[in-house]
Parts: sequence; structure tokens; C-alpha cells
Amino acid sequence: MSANANANDTGFSHEKIETNNFLMIVLILVVVAIGGLVEIVPLFFQKSTTEPVTGVKPYTALQLAGRDVYLREGCYNCHSQMIRPFRAETMRYGHYSVAGEYVYDHPFQWGSKRTGPDLHRVGGKYSDEWHRIHLVNPRDVVPESNMPAYPWLEKAQVPATEMAARMKALRVAGVPYTDAEIAKAAADVQGKTEMDALVAYLQGMGRALK
Repeated sequence: MSANANANDTGFSHEKIETNNFLMIVLILVVVAIGGLVEIVPLFFQKSTTEPVTGVKPYTALQLAGRDVYLREGCYNCHSQMIRPFRAETMRYGHYSVAGEYVYDHPFQWGSKRTGPDLHRVGGKYSDEWHRIHLVNPRDVVPESNMPAYPWLEKAQVPATEMAARMKALRVAGVPYTDAEIAKAAADVQGKTEMDALVAYLQGMGRALK
């Protein structure tokens, strides 16, 4: 009799949950929240995800301006910045990406779509001049490319007066910029074009690991 009663109680509980949409949604959210916390919280205390790998430094003022151009022009729509740990990827792009390389990226540019190649190890792969020609007219160096051209970057000037504020905001987010670096940010980009900035950003990408 007792066993039957327990079975009926369990059946009633399951029936109540499965027939009450609101209760089901609340319980699903609780389970997902607990699972998410169990996976995410430990990462905040794991050095490999919170500390930069040797050689990774905060972006210079010019590189930071170039990163802003990269975001503004939507380069992330076609280029990822995360090399997966598979032979097909490492043979083509280089060492697989590790979390410590993205410590100073706010936000990171991992991406998932590759209309064009992954760019995480593009730093030093080509000359500055190659990048300039490629950005002005990609077909001049890659005839089969379907990448759009960005000739206006050669004339547009980097907004020098805005860089100090950008670096201060990133320092709040945890990027260790010094007062001296912030103070000379405007001078570092004075007279530089957006082309100069974007090339500087690309050339500094992924060089910490060989």
C-alpha cells in the first residue's frame, strides 16, 4: 500500500510539472542556470584563462585604433580569429589559439564564419606594403578574392583626441594601461591614417605563439 502511494505521489508530481507550462519553464531556467554557473565560474579562477600568455601585451594606441577600424568595417563577418586544435587548421594557419591570448580583447573576435581565412596568426606573415595593396584592391594580390576594397582608409585620419578616452575605458575593464601610455596616446597616432592603424593591428595579431 505504501509503495503504491509513493508511486502515485511521484506520478502526480511529474504530471503537475509537465502540465504546468509556467512551472516547467521556471524549473528549466533553474537547471540551465546551475549548469551554466558550474561551467563558467571555475574559469574565473583558472590562470590559463585569466592571465596573458608570455609575449601578449595590451594594444598600442595605433593598434587599438586599427582594431576599431576592423570592428567598424565588419571584418569579423568574414574573418574569424580563433584557430581550432585540429591538424587541418594548424597546418594552414599555425599554432592553435589559447585563451591567454585574448585577455586584453574587449570584445574578442573569435567569430565562426570564414568567407575569408582566419586572421589570428596573420601578424608578420605579409609585409606592410602587401597589406596596403590588399586593402586598397584585394584582387591586385589575390586575383580570386571576393573581398571588398577599402581605398578610403588611406585618406581617413585616426581621431587622435579620442584615443586617451578609449584606453581609459579599457583600463577600467582590466587592461593595464599606464598613465604615461594614456597621456601620449594622441601623439602616438597623430597624423596616422586608418590604413596605418589597421595594418599595425593586423601585423601585431597572434605573434606571441609560434
